[in-house]
Amino acid sequence: MKLEYKEKHRPQYHFSPEEKWMNDPNGMVFFKDEYHLFYQYHPFGTTWGPMHWGHAISKDLIHWEHLPIALYPDEHGAIFSGSAVVDWKNTSGFFPDEPGLVAIYTSADTYPDSDRPRQRQSLAYSKDDGRTWTKYEGNPVLSDVNITDYRDPKVFWHDETNKWVMVLATGQSITIYTSLNLKDWEFASEFGSKAGSHDGVWECPDLFKLPVDGDDLNQKWVMFVSIGDNGQSNEGSRTQYFIGEFDGMNFVNDNPDETVLWMDFGRDNYAGVSWSDIPAEDGRRIYIGWMSNWRYANQVPTEGWRSAMTLPRELSLTSTESGVCLIQKVVSEFNSIRNHSVVTQDLTIESSTPITFEMPSHLMEVIVKFEKRDAACFGIIFENGENERVLIQYDAEVEKLMVDRMQAGISSFSESFPAKQETALKMENGKITLQIFMDASSIEVLANNGKAVCTSLVFPKQPYDKILLFSNNGTTQVSSLGLIDLYSIWG
Repeated sequence: MKLEYKEKHRPQYHFSPEEKWMNDPNGMVFFKDEYHLFYQYHPFGTTWGPMHWGHAISKDLIHWEHLPIALYPDEHGAIFSGSAVVDWKNTSGFFPDEPGLVAIYTSADTYPDSDRPRQRQSLAYSKDDGRTWTKYEGNPVLSDVNITDYRDPKVFWHDETNKWVMVLATGQSITIYTSLNLKDWEFASEFGSKAGSHDGVWECPDLFKLPVDGDDLNQKWVMFVSIGDNGQSNEGSRTQYFIGEFDGMNFVNDNPDETVLWMDFGRDNYAGVSWSDIPAEDGRRIYIGWMSNWRYANQVPTEGWRSAMTLPRELSLTSTESGVCLIQKVVSEFNSIRNHSVVTQDLTIESSTPITFEMPSHLMEVIVKFEKRDAACFGIIFENGENERVLIQYDAEVEKLMVDRMQAGISSFSESFPAKQETALKMENGKITLQIFMDASSIEVLANNGKAVCTSLVFPKQPYDKILLFSNNGTTQVSSLGLIDLYSIWG
């Protein structure tokens, strides 16, 4: 029986499956005015199991329509993560009449007479706008017997070389392949064996270019690499990114190998990739991630369903004193669910004397602009009658932003869940701006217009209903506090 989106902890404006288990977003493609979101799906349980591709579509990236399962396991194995593209030029030969969709995914099974995992890349195509799919009779199209972790193909068309490019997660590196027809692939290069973080197996790559500071004449390539949970680090699974150059064959990192750039300093943004085939006139690179962490994803306290996606975010690059960095902002379509708003201006927060506001809704967007006076630290707290709270604090002395969920609610399902999540962040002209999205079981914090982002699950026993603005060891000015209540996308 399908669920009603009214269960405890059920997100009201984030995408989640109707029922059962979901993880990585897959096959994101824009075609005929529809955003397609496929995802890793286990239709027979609420923990990870034999993977299928679930499917949903949207006209606006906010309101979603569930469609039937798109890809089922077959003789080549389960259907692991991958991507989808529009074959505009019929390079594959699948579409003699009009362009259609091609999914490129990992087939996962074991080698014959062995328990050793086997991962190979396969194709499926759709001639009816993604509603039904035909597996390619020549599957699999790419394999390597020497590499065990060989998965998550992200494919895109490279105009300059007139070829398809695949970035594939291969153990502790990314291997790049090229093709003229999506069926026959040639090795191009390998990247990353000594670059960035190697705290876990590399997964779910993406590669795309973005203008720097909005200048189309100055573009950089961005590579995403997700890192699986190795059981050692405190953070579990998370996503890093690299900035550099790409010529259709080789990716060259602009930063030293030891540099690690994290996409999100929260625990719960993993395996995200961007939509392909968004029209050039739109000009946006839009991303979504899986809002969970392999450290505890199978144990979170939901019933009948598990997992949600982050809010869709538009990506850009900006120059900072420490180099070019990634910026994230929630897509403009989010305006469609904004409801009533209240703005309060010019609040002075005295030391150890917080100002309290009632939350007008349990579904909130909060925008608060702090101006430092002489306080050592300041911030905002969300709390409820169960003495549960989420603390968001900026420490002006060490220039760090922290999102503390140590007392946010239910956490007994995992020792790794209670966490103080923090990142370095400089004030801008003596100011810190926080944009905070509160849903039934998540909080997303975008600081200083998306220069730092924290995505964090929370499981309060009852919804937070109070907001406290605080200042410690000095005075802080709040130039503006905006409280915006939000509609549920599920009615």
